[in-house]
Amino acid sequence: MSELVLSELPAIEAVSAAAWNALAGDDHPFLRHEFLHALEASGAVSPATGWEPRHLTLWQGDALVGAMPHYHKHNSYGEYVFDWGWADAWERAGGDYYPKGLSAIPFTPAPGPRLALASHIDPFAARRVLAEAWEASELSSWHLLFAEPSEVESWQAACPSLLARYGVQFQWRDRGFGDFEGFLAALTAKRRKTIRRERRLVADQGLTLHRLEGEAIDAAAMAHFFRCYEITYLERGRHGYLGLDFFERLRWTLSESLLLIQARLEGRPVAAALCLQGARTLYGRYWGSEVLADCLHFEACYYQGIEHCLERGLTLFDPGTQGEHKLARGFAPRRLTSLHHIADPRLRDAVSRFCTEEQAHVEAYCRAAEAALPYRRDC
Repeated sequence: MSELVLSELPAIEAVSAAAWNALAGDDHPFLRHEFLHALEASGAVSPATGWEPRHLTLWQGDALVGAMPHYHKHNSYGEYVFDWGWADAWERAGGDYYPKGLSAIPFTPAPGPRLALASHIDPFAARRVLAEAWEASELSSWHLLFAEPSEVESWQAACPSLLARYGVQFQWRDRGFGDFEGFLAALTAKRRKTIRRERRLVADQGLTLHRLEGEAIDAAAMAHFFRCYEITYLERGRHGYLGLDFFERLRWTLSESLLLIQARLEGRPVAAALCLQGARTLYGRYWGSEVLADCLHFEACYYQGIEHCLERGLTLFDPGTQGEHKLARGFAPRRLTSLHHIADPRLRDAVSRFCTEEQAHVEAYCRAAEAALPYRRDC
C-alpha cells in the first residue's frame, strides 16, 4: 500500500464533490461538499471574514482517502467554543494568537465527524500525518471543535498532548416513544400538561405549522425564511453570518437535506425554522419570526422537530446551542469535546489549568441537568 500524502487545498472546489462525499457519509450534512462549498461560494467563508480555507486531504496516488475541513482563522467569530480570553492573554504577553488552525464546520456548533477516512486507512497513521503538519507549522495553535466521542478518543491516542475542553448542549433522543403522544406519556404529568397547553396556545393565536421538504421549499419560501433569520440578528444590532445566497445554494444543491418549518397566520407565513437532516439525525439551526407570539418558538423549533423525528424514524434531534429551557422539554444534556494543540508551552500550561478548572464545573452542571429532566422515573 502506498504511503499517505498530505495536500492542503485553498478551496473546497479544488476537490470533486463525488470524491469528498464518498468519504463524508450521509448522516452529517454539514460535512458534505455542497454545504462547505455554499459557505465559500457565498462569501460567508473567506479571508475577508476571517476564515481562510486550508482543507486537509490525504491521498494514495490519485485516490482521495482522507478529508478534513480546515481553516486558518484570523479571529474567533462563528466558532462557538470561545477562546477570546486565551487570545487576549497571549497577545497582552507579547505573542501572536492569530492566525490559528481550526478544524470545524463554520458557524455550525453541531457535533459530528471532522476527519473522513476511507475504510482501509489506518486512523492512527492518518492522524499522525495530519498532526505532524500542524506541529511543524508556525501557527500558534490548532483546534478541533465539536468532534464525535470516537474521533476524540482516536485523536487523543494519536496525539496525547492535545488539551481537551468540554461544553454542554441539549439534545433529544428517541427512547422508543412511537409517536408524540408516546413522548408526552413518558414525561411527568406537570410537564405533559405544560407542553399541551403551549401547543394549544399557539393554535389559539390562529397560527398553523407546516413542514416543507426538498423541492417543496421554493424561492419565495426561502426568501421569507431569510427575512425572519435576519430579524433574529437585527434584534441584536447586527446582520447574520450567512446571506441569502448561502441558503439559496443549499436549496439548489442540498435540497434533500432541508426541512423548513413554517408558521402561518391567515395563510401567510410569519415565522420559519430551517433544519438540516441526515440519515439518523435532525439538526435545528436557523430561526426567526416577524410576529410576537406566545410559545411559537417552542412549537416551531422543538415540538415540530420531535414530531418529524418520530414520523421519519430519526433517532436524534440536535436543536442547536444554548437554552436550559430545552431541558424542560425533554432535551438531555450532552457533554461535547473540543481538542486543542497549543504550540508555546507557556500558553499551553495556562490553557491546561483553565480547562481542568472548567471541566469540574461542566461535569457538575451535567449532573444537575440530568437530575432535572422531566421524564417519569419508571420510563
